Amino acid sequence: MSDKEHELENLVLPSNPDEDDPTAAARKRDHIELAFRSQVEKAALDDRFYYEPLMAAHPQVDKMPKIEFLGKRLSAPMWVSSMTGGTEMAKIINHNLARACQEFGIGMGLGSCRSLLFGNETLTDFDVRPIMGDAVPLFANLGIAQVEQLIDHQELYRIPVLINKLKADGLIIHVNPFQEWLQPEGDHLKRPPIETIEHVLTELDIPIIVKEVGQGMGYRSLKALLQLPLAAIDFAANGGTNFAKLELARSSELEQEAYGRLANIGHGAEEMVELCNRLVEELGDQRRCSQIIISGGIRHFLDGYYLTEKCTLPSIYGQASQFLKHARGDYETLRSYVRTQIKGLALSQTFLSLKA
Repeated sequence: MSDKEHELENLVLPSNPDEDDPTAAARKRDHIELAFRSQVEKAALDDRFYYEPLMAAHPQVDKMPKIEFLGKRLSAPMWVSSMTGGTEMAKIINHNLARACQEFGIGMGLGSCRSLLFGNETLTDFDVRPIMGDAVPLFANLGIAQVEQLIDHQELYRIPVLINKLKADGLIIHVNPFQEWLQPEGDHLKRPPIETIEHVLTELDIPIIVKEVGQGMGYRSLKALLQLPLAAIDFAANGGTNFAKLELARSSELEQEAYGRLANIGHGAEEMVELCNRLVEELGDQRRCSQIIISGGIRHFLDGYYLTEKCTLPSIYGQASQFLKHARGDYETLRSYVRTQIKGLALSQTFLSLKA
């Protein structure tokens, strides 16, 4: 017998992998049973990305690079968009969201803090800084109508008092003329919002974010904001929760019929990214705002990844309704949601690139 034949005769083959894996048989049975239910129709394919399965190992989610935004460092490019305050569920929702911000290193904008301008009755709903810690950004929030009224009554000093009360990093001013007009209790604006915003920037030395509330904004408005020294612009584009439509649902049947189509007017997040990119080129060194929160209809980490990659300015993406959906009960429900979104985002950053 040759040496080669002797080696083959005494060769010990590796054990059957199935014998070392007690779940193998069940897993293969699942594969057979689920194969026919796991087909992807061509119409359902997401054609925004190239998928590159060969170019990287699986990501280490806890080692994702930090993101410099609003003067602080985020662990993921995500933002909890302004939602609620002064309601029965507000404390549970805001405190759950604050815990998630602290654990996962993301920032948060509070819902309207109007009730705190003249008293502290609802302070516990909004007092989330002790939960979030100081490492991530927290912004208070007021409507443009309230800011206009403070200016008219020479009470703009109340804004720094509010910021200090909440230990916030700055103020979001939400601009919502459609919502105010359609809200039964709404306030009518006396001046163009851009004038009010410019006045605040002149009088107060605090970081300011400007956002819409679900309609987005067009070319001229976005151009005007990009030329101001804002901390960021939050799109609040059409496609997510639309507060004009929400308020209209509280109105009479006649008003709903008359104004219903207004809620369908606006600008989606992708259109606003394209407008923003165009304006960055047009404005050149006239541009003074350099950070964007892309929000409005962002339902999934793939939407957020696509739009932040497409935006030429430093950007993160915001969600409201998706966070709200998971923040109304126990914290573990919200925690699981945020964790899966961040893991999905890490996977997207590793294996996907934009087609255009």
